[in-house]
Amino acid sequence: MITHVIDGEARKASDGRTFETVDPWRQAPWEEVALATRADVEAAVAAARRAFDNGPWPRMGAAERGRILHRLAELIESHIEELAEADTSDMGKPLADMRHKDVPRAAQNFRFFADHARLSTADVYPMDSPHHAYTRYEPVGVVAAIAPWNFPLMLETWKVAPPLAWGNTVVLKPAEDTPASASLLASLALEAGLPPGVLNVVHGFGPDSAGQWLTEHTGVDRITFTGESATGRAIARAAAANLTPVSFELGGKGANLVFADADLDKAVGWSLKAIFTNAGQVCLAGSRLYVARPVYDDFVGRFTEAASAMRCGDPRDAATEIGPLASKTHYDKVTGYLDGIGSDGSRILCGGAADDGTWVVRPTVVVDAPEDSRLCREEIFGPVVTVTPFDSEDEAVALANDTPYGLNAMLFTENVRRAHRVAARLRAGTVWVNCFFVRDLRAPFGGVGDSGIGREGGDFSREFCTEPKAVVMEL
Repeated sequence: MITHVIDGEARKASDGRTFETVDPWRQAPWEEVALATRADVEAAVAAARRAFDNGPWPRMGAAERGRILHRLAELIESHIEELAEADTSDMGKPLADMRHKDVPRAAQNFRFFADHARLSTADVYPMDSPHHAYTRYEPVGVVAAIAPWNFPLMLETWKVAPPLAWGNTVVLKPAEDTPASASLLASLALEAGLPPGVLNVVHGFGPDSAGQWLTEHTGVDRITFTGESATGRAIARAAAANLTPVSFELGGKGANLVFADADLDKAVGWSLKAIFTNAGQVCLAGSRLYVARPVYDDFVGRFTEAASAMRCGDPRDAATEIGPLASKTHYDKVTGYLDGIGSDGSRILCGGAADDGTWVVRPTVVVDAPEDSRLCREEIFGPVVTVTPFDSEDEAVALANDTPYGLNAMLFTENVRRAHRVAARLRAGTVWVNCFFVRDLRAPFGGVGDSGIGREGGDFSREFCTEPKAVVMEL
């Protein structure tokens, strides 16, 4: 059974209730999960508050906290098989990706933020009068961290590592579809030496459940959330009642621009990764692909051929590149978009739902979709990409920016002037040039518009996880 972790203890729900987590490849429940009551959420927040107000964690130096977080990173790596299997069982991610990408990145999140907190500097302000001013960055208190289901372990660690590194305590609520790795993470944190109550985990749903009770709680000092934009709006309304600061990384509808002078071999390779990684269940997915007309036919031919060759199936098969979608509900949502293709003149060049009874959607390439269609406007969150030609740089930028989202964009060109010029004009939190998903954890990460509020990473996480304090003293 997957339990809560509250105040250093594995706990069942206070009323004994549970729910099931389903393996999307086997299409069957694989484990029971404790379903949090309001009392369980109260207990978790109270434990985090005690650990912050009276415990040693906020009072440790950054180096001492860092040693514990580095030990946690080592434990994550030594439990790679257990953690990888947990996420694969919960959401169908290929096991090879978990072993070689997600689990190592989860460990790196703790190492980076532990070191960043220890090495960060503060500001000093010379004054003409006989005074001296400087800043301090002090932990804020209890952080509610709500993680999504598409990269469970990786994004759980992205949510909790910064507040922990800066001396805060955390209550983590993983997505209800992917609970297993969060409880494993909390157990490893205790083994690493985190004091009881510093990292707590509660399981449940959103409305009238753990998510709502946590975000409405007056004992929570910060809320960090990754997920869909509609849920972000609901959390923002709850947080507003208590004036609780929020950090949101929400949905996306990323544009990918391929100019005529691009290296097409590289552009095809990166564009495949941009939309079909994790079966398209990526907020950063390059789901709107715009290609310069002189190379459009050549690019589409290469891209479609490569997409058709991708291996779909059992996520535990080392050769699998595309596993099932994470749940039946999500499968129905994605295939619902496919059902409407053709009625508006759009055409599928390859892909579509698998016909073997699985929740697999094959890499799907769509052309001739109108720009005002649902395919081009809404976040599908699956392996579906629309490809559209453009005739000029201005048109490409206008198409890319014609969206309520603004999380990320990509562009491919060998012209360095165009690369800088277009990157500056794109309305997005991150722009990748001739690559995709290459991260520097010091850089700001987040989006504009419906893609979120605030930024995370490096000093941007420090600003959110601390209370900057000005100290002015007379000399």
